[in-house]
Amino acid sequence: MLRHFTVRREALLAMLGLAVAWQVASLFFPAYLFPPLQAIAAALVKIFTSWHLVGEAAATALRILAGLAGAFALGVAFAVAMAKSPKVHDYLFPILHFNQGIPALSWVVISIIWFKTTEFRIWFIMVVTTLPAFAFQVLDAYRSISKDIHEMALSFRPSRYDMFRTVVLPTVVPGILTAWKVNLGNASRVVVVAELVGATAGVGYQLLQMQQLFDLAGALAWTLVLVLFVLATQQVLSAIETHVLRYRAQSERGL
Repeated sequence: MLRHFTVRREALLAMLGLAVAWQVASLFFPAYLFPPLQAIAAALVKIFTSWHLVGEAAATALRILAGLAGAFALGVAFAVAMAKSPKVHDYLFPILHFNQGIPALSWVVISIIWFKTTEFRIWFIMVVTTLPAFAFQVLDAYRSISKDIHEMALSFRPSRYDMFRTVVLPTVVPGILTAWKVNLGNASRVVVVAELVGATAGVGYQLLQMQQLFDLAGALAWTLVLVLFVLATQQVLSAIETHVLRYRAQSERGL
């Protein structure tokens, strides 16, 4: 508990130091390069006090969650197929590995050529860019199942459901939650790129508006909105992880 508090205190001090350094820089540089903190705070308050602007942020949040949900579903299916069949693994693994090297901007161009609907374009970009990480993380988690535990469980002749519930699920859940945490950060960066082309709402669209107005305070405020969403969602995932894996803490206390 003490170590957890120390990490949080150090993070708070680091962010405070960054804010102080930014405010000092704003005293020596033009506002369009380093806007003062009060200007950024005013822009942030404006976002959260306008239903229209809150809706813009919510649109991006929903796009991130929908894209991650689609990528997760496909990633689990691919991981199971590769785990069950070596031949499927030999064909599918290099394709997913190749996909990891394709930049998000390339998928933006491809999706514009392939699809007419903006929302489907964004969803497609989100899925293809986050799919490999989900597939590889789930596959690695599945392969980490102990053979000794698996064979011991088989000696009790469990049903498939019982085997999945007692052996497979407890092993793969930590890897799945880690994959969500990692992909959440990646998705927040990809969605902004996707929204810059064709979208008429969302954080990416608002950032484009701020760029055209040369409003760095507004751009930073919208960036902070996205960061706050990612941090809040990660806290939710951490809470789920603590609840689902509470047996680990109980085992440690027992030892």
